[in-house]
Amino acid sequence: MADEQDLREGQGAHSGKPGREDQIRQYVVGPIQTNCYAYVSQGQCMVVDPGFAGDQIAQALADVDVRLIVCTHGHGDHVGGVSELKAATGAEFVMSAADVGIAQDMDGSGNHPGETKPPLPDRTVGEGDVLEVGTARFRVIETPGHTAGGIVLIGEGSAKGVAFVGDTLFAGSFGRTDLPTGSPVQMAHSLKRLAHEIDPSSMVLCGHGANTMMKRELEENPGLQS
Repeated sequence: MADEQDLREGQGAHSGKPGREDQIRQYVVGPIQTNCYAYVSQGQCMVVDPGFAGDQIAQALADVDVRLIVCTHGHGDHVGGVSELKAATGAEFVMSAADVGIAQDMDGSGNHPGETKPPLPDRTVGEGDVLEVGTARFRVIETPGHTAGGIVLIGEGSAKGVAFVGDTLFAGSFGRTDLPTGSPVQMAHSLKRLAHEIDPSSMVLCGHGANTMMKRELEENPGLQS
């Protein structure tokens, strides 16, 4: 069980369609401070990358209906809290099929003490799939490079203007490619895709560190320069 200090919370509103207001809650969890997010729309919730402290995340979300748990890739610091969160909420767990093996290998690279092996996903997702909570929709695009099964979630509907990018893109940089199944060639291709797929006005929610705006990254991030 994680100590209270392992869970730090922040939250803010995201204005979507007229007359509706969705909410993004952020929890910084685990030994390398993974950003876990909860997107709430009409009382329904999707949790992205619960890497640690699944019980505490569930307690913090007791006021909403957690429907989905989505992991952007299979490293332990992004899947390590799934088991506890799923047990507490009954939410459906989804991730890319290409990273299930990494997620199940809790002795592999990218994992840290205290993380718990996740269950197998209830279903896998890939290019073009759409995940929904409330009036929010998230389109899945495949972004290998950090791992073979990395995905990014691009908001649509009331979530338009939001992108969950995991460890593919960071403020001013991008994900490492030297861990198992990582690829610099695939990362370069994925970053090129993101430069075209994510609207410049979008808020980019990263797997670690500060969040950012896509417009700023298009202007300053070396990984997005053509």
